[in-house]
Amino acid sequence: MFQQDLFASPASQPTTSMPDIVRTIAEHSARPRYTFMVLDLIARVARPNGQAGPLVRDGEALVPIREWLATAIAPSGARYHHRRMTADKVRAALEAKGELPDDRDEAERLVDAQVRERIRETGMTAISRAVSELVRAGLIKRHYQGCWVDHENRGAQRHAVYTVTDPVRAALHPNIATSENQQKPYVRGAHGQPRTAAAR
Repeated sequence: MFQQDLFASPASQPTTSMPDIVRTIAEHSARPRYTFMVLDLIARVARPNGQAGPLVRDGEALVPIREWLATAIAPSGARYHHRRMTADKVRAALEAKGELPDDRDEAERLVDAQVRERIRETGMTAISRAVSELVRAGLIKRHYQGCWVDHENRGAQRHAVYTVTDPVRAALHPNIATSENQQKPYVRGAHGQPRTAAAR
C-alpha cells in the first residue's frame, strides 16, 4: 500500500515536464530548492521500476534510503556558521558533563563526531518533511517495506521505499530507463535487505 494525502485534491493533469515539477514543488513545499534536491536524488538511485530503497549502497555498506539522503545532502545544509555554533554547543555540553578529553586532538575528534551526528539527525528530519511534501504533491509515492509484509505506516523493522512516477523520472532524467520490464532482479532477505545471487 502507498501513503497518500487523503485531503489533497487530484491534479488536473499529470506532471510531465520540468516546469511542471518546479511549479508543483513550489506550491507544496516551504523549502522548494531543498525538496527538489531530494526528489532528484531519489530519482537518480531509483531502479527502472521507479522504486528507491529500502536500502541504498554507500560504499561497502547498505543503508536505509532516508539516512543515505540525509548524508548526501548534509554538506549543502551544514553551513559553516551553523556548524560552528553546533560545535560550540556540543563542546560546552561535554565540558559541563566532564566528558571533554584533555587532549586537544582527541577532544576535537569527539566534538566533530557528535556534530556530524546532530547534523545527520536534523537532516533525516528534514528529509522526512520533504518526502511528505513530495507525496502530497503527487510526485512520489511512499510505503514501508517490512520483513514479512509491506505497510503504509512506519513500524518495527520497516524501512521506507519511495516510488517516482515514470513521467517525473523522464522529465528529470530523460536518459534513465523507466520501463518496469527492465527492472533488475531484487530479492528481499531479512528486514527487507536485498540478497546477492549466491545467498538466494
